[in-house]
Amino acid sequence: MTKFPVDAPIRKVIKTFELLGFVVVREGNHISMIRDNEDGTKTPLTMPNHEKIKSSTLRIICRQVGISREEFISAYGHV
Repeated sequence: MTKFPVDAPIRKVIKTFELLGFVVVREGNHISMIRDNEDGTKTPLTMPNHEKIKSSTLRIICRQVGISREEFISAYGHV
């Protein structure tokens, strides 16, 4: 089983979430992203705007927005 990236660069994390359908809405101390779902709902995502994002933070974000571990790792590998 492939591990979550440790200390992932923020720009690569943003690109990964963009591949998964999210769009950056606002950047400040935190980065806000949103995804329009097929059923008409929206899924918000907020992450800290640090140079690097810890793997534990990425796991929590993915759990909150309903992205599986494998789905994130696969998209991260394509960035």
